[in-house]
Amino acid sequence: MEFTKSLIKGKLIKRYKRFFVDVKIDKKIVTAHCPNTGSMKGLLDEGNEVYLLPNTNPKRKLKYGLEIIKTRKNLVGVNTHIANKIAQHALENNLIKELKNYNLIKPEVFFNKETRFDFLIEKNKQKSFVEVKNVTLFRDSNTAEFPDAITSRGSKHLLTLIDAIKKGYKSYLLFLVQIQNIEKFKIAKDIDTEYYKNYILAKKAGVNFLAYRCDISSKKILIDKKLKIIDD
Repeated sequence: MEFTKSLIKGKLIKRYKRFFVDVKIDKKIVTAHCPNTGSMKGLLDEGNEVYLLPNTNPKRKLKYGLEIIKTRKNLVGVNTHIANKIAQHALENNLIKELKNYNLIKPEVFFNKETRFDFLIEKNKQKSFVEVKNVTLFRDSNTAEFPDAITSRGSKHLLTLIDAIKKGYKSYLLFLVQIQNIEKFKIAKDIDTEYYKNYILAKKAGVNFLAYRCDISSKKILIDKKLKIIDD
């Protein structure tokens, strides 16, 4: 996924009302849209280097959108809206070795009246659902974690992926780690014990869990490396 315009570097002042961040660019302070409604735990220290995407649409009130935060020497992609674009690019270009050469890749498909998964893919008449979770939390320099806050919606997705297996589909959950230099991934069970329980349940039921790290720069974000998932 390549950025359509050159990103602009600034310094984070604060985030507020979930959707807004104030950023200092040179000597000017601007308000940018924050495309991430999560907790963004560990990312929001004042003075962190950030990268904004300029917006020239006259109908948009805010002229910048937050894309990347640099913290503890790592670039972190924080725009949850582009996670599926990164995943779709990876599926279409065979960057995920477990999900190569699918002849159907269909985004945003309803499984039932209440749940829509990110992708339906098909190969050799076997249909599979793929759910993508954007990962931005790292509490040590080597390990990414999910979730960064309690997520009842995440637990619901796990249980519905189990239900999909019972109905003949294969189920995959892709943890898309938008953090540089990470080598491992784990569930943050101290943050959401219920999600961890459902993760173990889903794993036993046959849900396939994958974690892939992104290569991040001010020009593009692409999947580049599979990570080891550790259960401790």
